[in-house]
Amino acid sequence: MLCGIDEAGRGCLAGPLAVAGCVLQNCIEGVADSKTLTPKKREAIFRQISEKSLYKIILFSHDEVDEKGLSFCLKEAILTIKEYFQECEILMDGNCSFGIKGIKTMIKADAKVSEVSAASILAKVTRDRYMVEMDKLYPQWQFAKHKGYGSALHVEMIKQFGASPIQRKSFRIKALEATLF
Repeated sequence: MLCGIDEAGRGCLAGPLAVAGCVLQNCIEGVADSKTLTPKKREAIFRQISEKSLYKIILFSHDEVDEKGLSFCLKEAILTIKEYFQECEILMDGNCSFGIKGIKTMIKADAKVSEVSAASILAKVTRDRYMVEMDKLYPQWQFAKHKGYGSALHVEMIKQFGASPIQRKSFRIKALEATLF
């Protein structure tokens, strides 16, 4: 069995980092890199994946990303997923195994390998859902529109209202020429 691993939110300015591991038990039509799918299509495929696969999703809060760093969080997630799927071969999107033995990596695996594509969908939908909920708590930052990514809209909202309560304070925003704090 193959467990694919991918993440969502690595480069975001706000919100969590989501990492997912997925073992497909059945073929799921339409599975592709989450970035190539519409939100509606991702949601539909997410439901199928959650019903027809084994998976683990791990979230690291904005505070954890700030305190521990992205690399630490990613390594911790990979180790947790590897432990969870002990009997599986592990393939991760990208080119870094973070020094973990027994992890294979492949650049653009999220576009080439169904298990990694499924993991990318699980991570992206989970994170996007979280950001939509945060939009309800903090509507002035418009998280439902940009999901915490460094879009022009997000930067404009930071200029207008300052850092949101879920902002990654350790991230430097070139458009603001400073860290958030």
